[in-house]
Amino acid sequence: MAATVAGNKLGILLSTPDSHPSVDTVVGLCNAALQQGSDVYLYLIDEGVKNIRDPRLVTLAEKGMKLFACAYGCQQHGVSTADLDPHVSLCGLVVLSNMIEACDRFLAFT
Repeated sequence: MAATVAGNKLGILLSTPDSHPSVDTVVGLCNAALQQGSDVYLYLIDEGVKNIRDPRLVTLAEKGMKLFACAYGCQQHGVSTADLDPHVSLCGLVVLSNMIEACDRFLAFT
C-alpha cells in the first residue's frame, strides 16, 4: 500500500544553485506531493535563489505550490527581483520559521 500525503503540508528548503542535482529532486517531490493533494511550500535560500525563474518551479507555483524566495539571498547573490512571476513571494526568514512550524513534514536540500 502506498503512503499518501493528501491533506498534509509539505515544506521544502532549497539552498543549492540551479546546476545542482537536488533541484531536479525537489521539482519531482513537489510535483508528486501536489498531485496527491498536499499543500506544498518551497523556500529558496542562499544559492537556491538562483532557481527563482526556473520554469518548472513557476509552473508548480501556478498549480498551487507556494513559492518563496529569500529577498536577502537574492541581493547577496545578484539575482534580480525585477519582473518576477506573481506566484513568487519575496520574504525573510520569519516566513521560513513559520513554514517549518506549520508543516507536517519539512525537508532541507542543502
